[in-house]
Amino acid sequence: MVHGFTSDINSQFVHKMNNPIIMNKYSIERTLGNEIKPYNYDEFVKNFKVKIISRSESDLEFDLIGIDVAVANSLRRVILSEVPSMAIEKVHIYQNTSYILDEILAHRLGLIPLKADPRQFKMKEDENSEPNEHDSLVYEMKIKCTKKDLDALAHKQFISFPVYARHIKWLPLGNQKDIFTEKDVGIIGDDILIAKLRPGQEIELKMFAVKGIPKDHAKFQSVCTAWYRMMPDIKLLDEIKGNDALLLQSCFPKGVIGLKSVKGVLNAFVEDPRIDNSSRNVFRYKQFDNKILLSKIQDHFIFTIESVGAMDPSVIFLEALNILIRKVNSASESALNQTEI
Repeated sequence: MVHGFTSDINSQFVHKMNNPIIMNKYSIERTLGNEIKPYNYDEFVKNFKVKIISRSESDLEFDLIGIDVAVANSLRRVILSEVPSMAIEKVHIYQNTSYILDEILAHRLGLIPLKADPRQFKMKEDENSEPNEHDSLVYEMKIKCTKKDLDALAHKQFISFPVYARHIKWLPLGNQKDIFTEKDVGIIGDDILIAKLRPGQEIELKMFAVKGIPKDHAKFQSVCTAWYRMMPDIKLLDEIKGNDALLLQSCFPKGVIGLKSVKGVLNAFVEDPRIDNSSRNVFRYKQFDNKILLSKIQDHFIFTIESVGAMDPSVIFLEALNILIRKVNSASESALNQTEI
């Protein structure tokens, strides 16, 4: 469906991605070049690449090569606003004699990230319906501060003086106990401070978590952040030697410019432009005028995703792609229906 729709409107698009964005001393120059080519779907499929640079349980860095900035930004926006996750939606407070107001306490609890994989749950169709094992998770917290040993150090005189996220316990619904463990649906970050109690104060409450999207509330975000930047490109237009080579190296982050000895003389070369932060410090020195070209490759994006911990960042990326594909299909079908009318 997407292919057919795209082919029908090829003439409305131009291919401008191979032209760099030139960085001058005080401005940025966007070059379109002399040749403007119609958008070609087959050429896009041939040139498009995804390269995984680094990956961990919480972070993913990869390169998107051969796409327009609009697509990269759409992917970023979907990750930030439409990839679902589980979060505490309702809090039933039975007892709260702490100094924290009920509504503030409920707000703090709602922002605590959960390990639960949202793909295992359905969206709650009616917010007033009873929670069940398919659309909800239930947690409780019962804690009271009591005196322990008056002769001990101040921070050891009381039991449950600080209340942490680890004091929250999961209550299985239906057959959830057969499917999940506390490790699967527990709290991310046991040391998150919720409140501080004085002797005699207590908190007793029950929490209900549901599936939602960040567009409705920020607590449903599955990522700490997601961002991209264009791949830097650095070209030396002339040889830079000796002390100038050392000065050039100091103008960039460590590792961008390398030095090699040629007949006892240091020569500068571009080692790794990827880690350049585009500070343009090099333009401060007149001896480098017309000797270096800084630019951005406008169809090569360095993308970074930082997960809160509920889902692997690679899974978040794939979920965002599926959501974006559904949105494009919906838009193309609507456009085709309008054309038929």
